[in-house]
Amino acid sequence: MAGKPTILAVDDDPVVSRAVARDLRTRYGADYRVLAATSGAEALELLAELALRDRPVALVASDQRMPELTGIEVLSEVRRQSPGTKLLLLTAYADTEVAIQAINQIGLDYYLLKPWDPPEERLYPVIDDLLDGWRDEHPDLSSVVRVVGHRWSDQTEETKAFLARNHVPYRWLDVERDDEARRMVELAEAGIDELPLVLVPDGVTLRAPSALHLAEALGLRTRAEQPLYDLCIVGAGPAGLAAAVYAASEGLRTVVVERDAPGGQAGQSAAIENYLGFPKGLSGADLTRRAVAQAARFGAEMVLARDVVGFEQRGPVRAVLLGGGGEIEARAVLLTTGVSYRRLEAEGLQELGARGVHYGATASEAAQCQDEEVYVVGAANSAGQAVLNLARFASKVVLLVRGERLEDSMSHYLVARIHETENVEVRLLTQVVGGSGDGHLERLQLCDARTGAIEEVATSWLFVFIGAAPRTDWLGGELARDDKGFLLTGAELLAAGLPGGRMHWPLDRPPYVLETSVPGVFAAGDVRLDSMKRVASAVGEGAMAVHLVHRYLETV
Repeated sequence: MAGKPTILAVDDDPVVSRAVARDLRTRYGADYRVLAATSGAEALELLAELALRDRPVALVASDQRMPELTGIEVLSEVRRQSPGTKLLLLTAYADTEVAIQAINQIGLDYYLLKPWDPPEERLYPVIDDLLDGWRDEHPDLSSVVRVVGHRWSDQTEETKAFLARNHVPYRWLDVERDDEARRMVELAEAGIDELPLVLVPDGVTLRAPSALHLAEALGLRTRAEQPLYDLCIVGAGPAGLAAAVYAASEGLRTVVVERDAPGGQAGQSAAIENYLGFPKGLSGADLTRRAVAQAARFGAEMVLARDVVGFEQRGPVRAVLLGGGGEIEARAVLLTTGVSYRRLEAEGLQELGARGVHYGATASEAAQCQDEEVYVVGAANSAGQAVLNLARFASKVVLLVRGERLEDSMSHYLVARIHETENVEVRLLTQVVGGSGDGHLERLQLCDARTGAIEEVATSWLFVFIGAAPRTDWLGGELARDDKGFLLTGAELLAAGLPGGRMHWPLDRPPYVLETSVPGVFAAGDVRLDSMKRVASAVGEGAMAVHLVHRYLETV
């Protein structure tokens, strides 16, 4: 019992306290130690004792209306003492405004109106979700993958990014700083060109593995299992995952192909705060984890670490060709490949590769910036979310904005929070014009657009969030695109004045709203011309695409 994580229930009514504890033990007693307290003071004493014994606390569920200390005051102290603990407030309807304020003030994870009976419907689903999140954030270290390498290595950075974006917990060991890392390299008799080493529990030692080899070693699916699908979805961002959920739940044989990791750009977001139904917001990783589990539950297949390099029409069948050999055939195809951040054209940056220059930012990269000064380029929501996440670890975050006003391109709530964060500096009308260093980024050259003056600053961290570039060149000449590579769909195919517009449409009916110039091939999300570039709209288009796929399949 002593080694189990703790769930603590707090209520000043002993009868209610025992009832909460009883319900929690019934469901979670096999995996968690469930304790009860009848006052805020008693709860804080228990937490202090657990901290001294180094016992993790997974969740605290507290009543709001208690004498001496309210539930929010108790949970506020829990947040201070144990930042990773999930916080649940049990409250009456009259206190919902206070609960909503607590979401912003103390990071309250959820509030639940009393009574919670029956617990199977009202209590357990909420706590299941909170505990799932806690376990993802606190993996069993005995089963965690270890990555041994050196910080300034492109392949090491790519390996860490692949693990992080596929939600595989790992422990990073730096050969320049950790004795254990050097010992692992010595035991493996590994040369510098064989780093990183990836040590998989109960598996082989991988030496500088490709993404495909790494995925296979981790047991991730890298091959399709059926000869023909109803729908092949290329890209596992929000649009692709939404389509997978709806298609599989409606009985379509569905496969999703993703070359990197589920989630796309949204999956890297530290916080999506304006997504409907999540008043506290949620991380891109959390949204992705939920969506992948939901798609799998309905039977959608996920094929990871496979790049799609070509497309062919084969009568009524559409085929996508995979890098390294292999193909997937389907009666319909949905393209949801999203966009990538454009490369920053500044002298010296391309030569540095991933050694200090990052496009996007994962949570693990943010944690590695502890007590360092970092620079972020960009002015859209993705840049703002990254700034706030990085500011939790870095000593200082400098946001470089090319324009005159941050408000012109970023949501108001993010702008306000950025200006409220003490260790964030916003520099307007400023561009990166160069970068340099000995083997990795050490200095940036910044240009002030007002004066033309060049300033050199010291940093080893640059995160870039600029523009959007679709990767659609692999589709060949059959699918119409604009001059930037975005796919034309629906009425856009027939519009005069658009590049690729008024192409030959082979059917008597007009193309469906999200259909490309090849019947049976659809596009949704950011890869489509004139999309909204928002998670919610991408999810909506993914769902709409499945409706159109059904209509198409009824005619062939």
